[in-house]
Amino acid sequence: MKMSNMLVSTLREVPAEAEIESHKLMLRAGMMRKMASGIYNFMPLGLKVLKNVQNIVREEMNNAGAQEFLASALLPSELWKESGRWDAYGAEMFRLKDRNDREFCLGPTHEEVFTDIARNEIKSYKQLPVNLYQIQTKYRDERRPRFGVMRSREFVMKDAYSFDKDEAGLDVSYNKMYEAYVNIFNRCGLDAKCVEADSGAIGGSNSAEFMVKSEVGEDDVVFCTACDYAANIEKASSTPEMGEKEEMKELNKIETPNTRTIEDLVKFFNTSEKNFAKTLIYKADGKIVAVMIRGDREVNETKVSNALGGTTEFEMADVESVMKATGAQVGFAGPVGIKVDELLVDIEVANMFNFVVGANETGYHYENVNYGRDFEGKVGDYRNITVGEKCPRCGETITIARGTEVGHIFKLGTKYSEAMNATFIDENGESKPFIMGCYGIGVTRTMASIIEQHHDENGIIWPISVAPYHVSLIPVNIKDELQMKVAEEMYQKLRTAGVDVIMDDRNERAGVKFKDSDLMGIPMRITIGKKISEGQVEFKLRNSSDIEVINIQDVYNKVKEQF
Repeated sequence: MKMSNMLVSTLREVPAEAEIESHKLMLRAGMMRKMASGIYNFMPLGLKVLKNVQNIVREEMNNAGAQEFLASALLPSELWKESGRWDAYGAEMFRLKDRNDREFCLGPTHEEVFTDIARNEIKSYKQLPVNLYQIQTKYRDERRPRFGVMRSREFVMKDAYSFDKDEAGLDVSYNKMYEAYVNIFNRCGLDAKCVEADSGAIGGSNSAEFMVKSEVGEDDVVFCTACDYAANIEKASSTPEMGEKEEMKELNKIETPNTRTIEDLVKFFNTSEKNFAKTLIYKADGKIVAVMIRGDREVNETKVSNALGGTTEFEMADVESVMKATGAQVGFAGPVGIKVDELLVDIEVANMFNFVVGANETGYHYENVNYGRDFEGKVGDYRNITVGEKCPRCGETITIARGTEVGHIFKLGTKYSEAMNATFIDENGESKPFIMGCYGIGVTRTMASIIEQHHDENGIIWPISVAPYHVSLIPVNIKDELQMKVAEEMYQKLRTAGVDVIMDDRNERAGVKFKDSDLMGIPMRITIGKKISEGQVEFKLRNSSDIEVINIQDVYNKVKEQF
């Protein structure tokens, strides 16, 4: 393509709305333009990259034996009501009605649709296994769209669903998708690590995420410094620090005025945060739930929600609810005599001795509290793991880094097939529910993540596998007949050889052309300037500062070396 014919406009200034590098550079390089909050139009240059990522995904999915099809993005409510998710999915779902007052949604995900396809098309075990996938636009009404296409309200996703006759078959399908994902992200030039994850609203048993380390990532990822253990912090099992056994002392109520926080209590009692247990109160699907953790810990709300059997609405309780449960102002909640529907007690708290808690009376706390004697509850792991704790797998030290999810694989089991009566006839003539798997890749998010890992102060540095063009061909002076003649010949020859080349034939200064080429991230740059009279051109790689002067006849081999 010749730039004089292209719709591409680069920006020198960073748009005020852009917070992270991928967002800034996608706007500055003319890859996309904002239409509304969380909604973007992909410009020709950006669309080429997006399609290159899609093609890698498509090739690896096909190689793994999956079959591509395309579902509608407009979904009838009846399917979602069958699975029980029409009311459960929440405010992120875009809902609408047609002229006949029939309810629809814009698909945020497609489990119900694929399950419906399977139950109508697959009748016998002889047709299994089957893996169907699509690459399609999804819609989610994010509460806070941000970071460009990292968290947007409209995004391109690859979602696949496997259907097997038994768990052994699901294991095979799951492992095939794992290998396909490793290949996809490697080919995209992404350093992505597979980590244990929570299944969230999708449901199912086993779940793993492919995470890209990123300072602006929205997830905390736990890594072991010794073994290969890695997990999203929502999933990571904490290693309880067991208190040293003591004789239980007499329960004692103490007046503690103006001590609403752990920091206040530490000063008042002149002791460590580890000697306190804090009680946090939540609203969970209409119930009031209290969660106890050690004073220096943070509640893991995902673990709490899972312990309650999965919740649709989960939030901190309001002041009125807290006062009703405790009979006290906020800051004095404790487990002794609390009036809640359920009390969850972190395992560390259950193994503490003679600790301090709120007394459910404004201005008072209890000391010498002990689990089992003074209160009881459902004991479990309800907190976030912290840096420096022991790895739950090998016992060595863990560390935590920020990360962005680019892919997610689930073992769904029969969650949707049973709910929607999606069955097949097995070898014994019996009707059995499909054993399902679910496998997603955020295609637009993958594109942004590549930029996050591959850029410098001059712009994007695309891996050649996804670059919009392989070569940027720049004649320095378009009024120089020899330069333009050689540029045209080289342009045609490279295209004939299957090289995707962009020729900057604009009447602009060389510096402007170089800056745009770097900003757009084209992997190779060939400059045709004054040395063309000697049969030489300049060759430069985007990821290097070196400029090499080479003979014209060596250009084609030099380009081929980069593939």
